[in-house]
Amino acid sequence: MHVLQPKHSLMKPQEVEELLTKLNVSSAQLPKIKFDDPALPEGCDRGDVIKIERKNDEGVSTVYYRLVV
Repeated sequence: MHVLQPKHSLMKPQEVEELLTKLNVSSAQLPKIKFDDPALPEGCDRGDVIKIERKNDEGVSTVYYRLVV
C-alpha cells in the first residue's frame, strides 16, 4: 500500500448485512470497484464489499463502500 492510498479493508458478511440494512439498499446499488484494482486487499472475491477510509487535510476520516465486480 502506498502512503497516499486510502485504507481498503474487506468487510465481514455480518457487517455488510448491517450496512445494507442501515442504508436501506441492496449490494447491487453500491458503487463498484473492479476485481483487478491493485488497491484491493488480498483475498477479495467478486461480490465482496470493501470499506475505504479516507482522511482529509484536517485529519477527519470519511468512509466509503464499494462492491467488487
